[in-house]
Amino acid sequence: MQNFEYCVPTKVVFGRDTESRCGELVRECGGTHALVVYGGGSAVRSGLLGRCTDSLKAAGIPYELLGGVQPNPRLSRVREGIALAKETGADFLLAVGGGSVIDTAKAIGYALANPEFDIWDLFMGKAAAKACAPVGAVLTISAAGSETSNSCVITNEDGWKKRGLNTDLCRPRFAVMDPELTFTLPAYQTASGCVDIIYHTMERYFSGPETVEPTDSMAEGLMRSMLELSRRVVRDPRDYDARAGIMWAGSLSHNSLTGCGRGGCGRIGDWASHQLEHELSGMFDVTHGAGLAAVWGAWSRYVMDAAPERFARFARAVMGVDTPGSDEETALAGIRAFEHFLRSIGMPTTVGQLGITLDEQAIEKLAWMCTFEGRRTIGSFKVLGLEEIKDIYRAAR
Repeated sequence: MQNFEYCVPTKVVFGRDTESRCGELVRECGGTHALVVYGGGSAVRSGLLGRCTDSLKAAGIPYELLGGVQPNPRLSRVREGIALAKETGADFLLAVGGGSVIDTAKAIGYALANPEFDIWDLFMGKAAAKACAPVGAVLTISAAGSETSNSCVITNEDGWKKRGLNTDLCRPRFAVMDPELTFTLPAYQTASGCVDIIYHTMERYFSGPETVEPTDSMAEGLMRSMLELSRRVVRDPRDYDARAGIMWAGSLSHNSLTGCGRGGCGRIGDWASHQLEHELSGMFDVTHGAGLAAVWGAWSRYVMDAAPERFARFARAVMGVDTPGSDEETALAGIRAFEHFLRSIGMPTTVGQLGITLDEQAIEKLAWMCTFEGRRTIGSFKVLGLEEIKDIYRAAR
């Protein structure tokens, strides 16, 4: 077991109607003027935004509104939020939405607390963040785990570069989690979110061949639970217990718990699938979870030979593969079983199924961007350079 630090300071307020408490929570965290960040019209039409702002009013917290956050959140909206917060004196970011909204709020928080730097320089690694203005989240989509994670991912429309910034500074002060807010999500978005949750644990589980109990058992239990809960919510979108289980799993999967001792705390892990997908969604604006599903089979088959016994354990412990055979045969059976699960919830298993044709020119560009223009490798389970990344994109077509 490797050394690790585990710190998740986010206060979780979970259950029905908990959004009515966001005002008191902002005040409890020392906020005196909130910038409320949200996405599209659903937060308005559902009445959720109104309930949140009513709660702020009741707590005596003035607020400003910043809407229009898109999936794969854009740097331009972050810059709008920075300007609005500075103009109005907002000192607390309240995100009402899913991962894209929360990441937008986090990025604004970084900018407010590090005014000497341009925000994109932080994401490009040209400067280091020293602090982050406080962020709170009212979660509406179970997927990214951003409500308790140290992760923030933003897309720059200039070149469509999608980059992450990962420090404990941005972990939200509180996360309000009402599963009923996810009842009306479209089936595709729900399934994509479920995939993202599973992959956050997978990236840590496949960080290397070593066995670390009880972390591995927790990770396997979470992934098994998500297989069942995903199927249940596809059958019945208003299954409260299934929605609640998925929402809680989303936080557990990306708050670093399932990587403790594996080198998977914080942001250490494999993360190659995420890096491959980030370039896809940056270039083609695909839904993140669906993009992960599309590349995972190609990635797993490519890296499996580095430690087939690890994939064999996944096959047995998570996918229930019990057929006799070598580790290699069992590992491949587990990969096929997981791809069958993905198809059963309406997710793609190739990039072509996303409606994208990857020609050689696109593959060259994706791989070049994924290596930060040839300056880095990705992955830890098996280190991947430019040519290996091209091979995986080709196999994922």
